[in-house]
Order: sequence, then structure tokens, then C-alpha cells
Amino acid sequence: MNNLSPAWPNKAAWGTAPSLRAWQAAAMQQYVDEQPRDFLAVATPGAGKTTFALTVAAELLGRRIVDRVIIVAPTEHLKTQWAEAAGRAGIPIDPNYSAGQGRTSGEFVGVAVTYAGVAVNPLAMRIRTERFKTLVILDEVHHAGDALSWGEGVREAFEEATRRLCLTGTPFRSDINPIPFVTYAPGEDGIPRSVADFTYGYAEALADHVVRPVLFMAYSGQMTWRTRAGDEIAAHLGEPLTKDLTQQALRTALDPKGSWMPAVLEAADKRLSEVRRHVPDAGALVIATDQDSARAYAKTIKGITGESPTVVLSDEKDASKKIAAFSTSEDRWMVAVRMVSEGVDVPRLAVGVYATTTSTPLFFAQAIGRFVRARTRGETASVFLPSVPNLLGFASEMEVARDHVLGKKINDDGDIFAAEDALMAQANASEAASSDEAMGPWEALGSEARFDRVLFDGGEFGHAGEVHVGSEEEMDFLGIPGLLEPDQMRQLLQQRQSDRAKQQKARGDGLEEARRRAAADGLAETSTHEQLAVLRRELNGLVAAWHHRTGQAHGITHAALRRECGGPAAAVATSDQLRSRIERIREWAAERRSS
Repeated sequence: MNNLSPAWPNKAAWGTAPSLRAWQAAAMQQYVDEQPRDFLAVATPGAGKTTFALTVAAELLGRRIVDRVIIVAPTEHLKTQWAEAAGRAGIPIDPNYSAGQGRTSGEFVGVAVTYAGVAVNPLAMRIRTERFKTLVILDEVHHAGDALSWGEGVREAFEEATRRLCLTGTPFRSDINPIPFVTYAPGEDGIPRSVADFTYGYAEALADHVVRPVLFMAYSGQMTWRTRAGDEIAAHLGEPLTKDLTQQALRTALDPKGSWMPAVLEAADKRLSEVRRHVPDAGALVIATDQDSARAYAKTIKGITGESPTVVLSDEKDASKKIAAFSTSEDRWMVAVRMVSEGVDVPRLAVGVYATTTSTPLFFAQAIGRFVRARTRGETASVFLPSVPNLLGFASEMEVARDHVLGKKINDDGDIFAAEDALMAQANASEAASSDEAMGPWEALGSEARFDRVLFDGGEFGHAGEVHVGSEEEMDFLGIPGLLEPDQMRQLLQQRQSDRAKQQKARGDGLEEARRRAAADGLAETSTHEQLAVLRRELNGLVAAWHHRTGQAHGITHAALRRECGGPAAAVATSDQLRSRIERIREWAAERRSS
């Protein structure tokens, strides 16, 4: 006990400490009243689980109920983040401790380790736990599922701990493997479910202004790709497709060489500019699938903004420093490969682009959790999504609380709570090699982005169909002020949708009248949509021929034609715009033949 600071016996009781949020105070009161050995707190990302846990630690240390603290976190970066937060709370924690070193400096009251580190040498951690009266804080405890080696290590290491505090803010795995130190009880259907000692959900946190509401911007569009059998497939992102085709369409959209990602990144940057009118230091984050894509997205963002974004790759030694530097700067963009998805604290993140093929409910909740931490009342997070059914479903279920279900059959096709095969460990360890390889040979040929809809507070808003990127209809939503209360946001979305619908109806009535006059005068031998369809087919055929001649992707060619000739995507271009592009690509072909 001589190693402890003399301040600990005189620590103020938690009730006299700086004010806690209402949920933290309520959870703390329950903990003090019950004095449980195991306590599971489920609180939505951004609600302040770290502050609650450190308040518990200070209380137990101050009352000599425990002498030491061990914090178990999913990643190396989070170890450091925990140690820094604990230091600010007056609890010195060593984030560089490893089980093999045995002792740590007498200046520390505890250590921070990863689940992987515990699994490497659980016996050493058990000896350390038994040597002192120890509080173990298990951050994001869903990582300790028994089927994983991490779970086995956690149970062996901390079986004899004096107190265990389990924390989570994301959906549990759904399988037959109980999580160590979590209590289960049968539900109405007789299936055991986890029982949280205290729950503070997203809906409650939103009502308390503890977290931001999220405005989901969904983008769809036409995708073209070649399968491993050599077949060229064209499909619409978001339309009903088989699981494999949906995944291939998503991969095509996220291909850095296509037109979809540049268009969405440009839209997201416009949204960021609007938010920064009211929140000057607001930042944006792209979550990418792999390192090559991350670097390509960063190059695109530099072309849009003129500024090089921060690129974070988890296998870099200075990844944590990059995140910390970005958090305290006023830089606009950061691009990361999945690792900035759980527990990483960058409160100024206000705009996100979900550009990864990882689409499980657990990962989605972790990723969106990076954008919901509230600082100022009225802040709203804006997250740009591919318009695919599972992601839209997750977005619409943000407020649904979930427990860990045992004994439920795992079916990846039908159960959105299917067990995570490797959780964050695999996501971080294997990011250098894209998961796309598992699906076999495949080639993205072209993609075009269309603004689809906005999801907010369980509702959907749009303009009764997709609109092209850069249009006034899209700007109706991208230009929403950066500071609005949820009720104001909902009213504004409804008003803009209503106003645009009236304008569209007025224009439609005028066009219909013009068509009737033309038909009466015998001037419309071919309908407008038929003329446009013929021109689009001709343009697409020339683009395909150009691809076979030059190897240039369809999306790149379409984008180049748009830059030179002007106008929106081919799907919504006028006949004059399409003819201009047809003439231009024919000029390219002639120039290439004569060179």
C-alpha cells in the first residue's frame, strides 16, 4: 500500500465530486447502494461510460475497497486513451504494461491492457489480480465472448478479481457463447438474454441532449462491373438484388476509380462547409475498407479541398498520435481504415462517409458512435451512406436497444445479430488485404452517384425519387444549418420536401401541357424518354468501346466527358448534353487513330 498516493485515503466521496450527467449519477447511486461484485453498464456511444467507470474506480480506491485497477480495452490506442482520462481523474494508469514484465512503477495505481494481451498470458494477469484487491474494468465487454480466445483469457485472468465493471455501448453478439461475468436470464420466449444492471440507450441520451441526432444521407446510382465469369452486369445500388450482387454493387460504388465515391465525397465536403458555418472546428471522417482505398480517397479529398487529409492506418506506429493531433486541430478531413470505429474519442467529428464493405450491426453501431458525441446543444451529425438495404435498416434502428441472446441459431442471411467472426481484432489486423479477395476476381467498370434520401428520427425524406448530384434538390438537404434542435430539423426536412414536391408538380403540369400541344400539332413523332434512351445507349456503347481500346474504366470516361461538356450524370442529362458527349468521344477516337 505504500505505493499509493497519500491523496487516496482522503478522496472526496463521489457525491461531492464535480457534477455528473444524470444517468451517470443514477448509475453511480445504484452501484454505491448495491455494492455488486459484477456490474454491467450498457450506455450508448458518446454518453460517457469512461467518466462513470473512473468515478466508480475513484470511489472504490478512496474507500480502500480495492487497491489496484486493471483496465482491459479492445485496442492499443484505447489503452492510451483510458490512461490519459484516468490521469486527468487523478488515477495514474500505466498503458505500456505487458504481462511479461511483472511489476510496474510504484507511481501507478493500475495498468491498461488489451484483450489480446490478456489472452497471450492470462496466468500472469491472474497472479497480478490475486496479489491485490483489484477492480477490473472491461471496456466494450462484447469482445470477451467465450468462443474467442480473448474470452477464455479474460475468465481465467479475472476470476478472482474483487470487483468487475463491464461496459458496452454496442449490440452484443448473438450466439450460444456467454460473455464472461455477464448475467443471463430467460426472456418471454425462454431464451436466455443478457441482463444489464444499468442501461442508458441512444433514445434516452438524445432526449437528454447527451448525444447528437444523426442525419443519414443515402446515395444510390447505377453500377456496372464484370464478374469472374467475364459477364458485364449493370445494376442499381439499393434495388432488390441477391446478397452477392448487392455486395458487388456496393464494392463497385466504393471503387476509388469510379464516379460514385468522388461525387459522394464532394457532397460530404459541401455538407461539412455548411456545418462549419456554425461549428468552425467541425471535422469529417471517411471509414475505408482497406489501405489502398484510404489513400485513393485521401487523394480525391485533396483534389476537392486543396488540403491533404490525415490518413490513419492501424499498422502505423504513430496512428494514435495522428488521431490525437487531428482531434485537437481544425483540419477538415481524416481517412481511416476501420480502426476509428470503437471508443476513439474525436468529439469534433460531425460529418462521416461510411465507405467500407464491412456491414455488420456491431461495426455499424461502433462506426456511427464516432459522430454522436455532443458538445454544443443543437449539433447534428451527418453520415453519408451507400443506399443498400442492410445499412439503411441499421440507420433506421439507431434507437433500438439490444441484449445478448443465447441459444439462438446463427444465420448470416436472416439474423442481423449474427456472431462477428473476428470482431475488431481481425478488422484491424487484416486491413492491408481487402476482404474483396474472398469474393474472387471482379472488376468495377463504372459508377454514377444519385442522391436518394435522408433518414432522420425514424423518418425518410426526399423528393419522390432520386436526384442527380449537384442539383438544387440535393442542396435542399446538404445546405441544412449546422445547429438545429431535433424538432427544428424534422420540421425543416418536412418543409423542404413539401416545397420541392409542389415545385416539381408545377413543372410537371407545365411539361404535360406542352406535350399535349406538341402531340396535337403532330410535332412529337418520338417520345422524349425514347429519344433519351436511344442517346444514352449510344453513349454507353461508345464508352464501352473506348474502355476496350484504352483500358480506361467506364466511370472515369463518363466523368471526363462531363468535365469537358458540362451537365449532370448521363441518367439525367438532356438530349443536347448527351449529343455533345457523343460527339466529343468520337473526336477522341479520331484523334487517337490519327496519332
